[in-house]
Amino acid sequence: MSNDEMVPVEVYCVRFDIFNKVPVVLLKDSAGDRFLPIWIGMFEATQIEIALEGVSVPRPMSHDLMKSLLESFDLKLKEIRIHDIIEGTFHAKMLVSKDNGDPVLVDARPSDAIALSLRTDTPIYVSKRIIDEAAIVGGPPDDEEIQKFKEFVQNIKPADFKES
Repeated sequence: MSNDEMVPVEVYCVRFDIFNKVPVVLLKDSAGDRFLPIWIGMFEATQIEIALEGVSVPRPMSHDLMKSLLESFDLKLKEIRIHDIIEGTFHAKMLVSKDNGDPVLVDARPSDAIALSLRTDTPIYVSKRIIDEAAIVGGPPDDEEIQKFKEFVQNIKPADFKES
């Protein structure tokens, strides 16, 4: 993972991509009007929605279990970093630490990291390069904009992010 500048984002909403029939989580640049769509699975979309809506569930779901494990071992989820796109797939790391320990970066799918971050009130960051290259500028994107973005992401190569 590079030492790329990171941009704080907020979970704006979860939508359904009608063209591909899959859920999309929209992340909004905290300081602007840029939106980053990330395609996710149905289970993760449900978990993100449960956290966004503050829905109480009778038994712990997977992300509730992860939160309990962190708490049980006195670990703190410090931040989520969505740091790369490889072959159209976003990659994330979770920064985890003990109060007196060195932080550890743990590989994660962005959707799982986002679902856990919402349960632990943990900030989410996205690589500035990803935001600059891939975010949709303006108001929340419509379905056609989301489809165009998906085609763009599928064609991104790691070399596109190398500094010139």
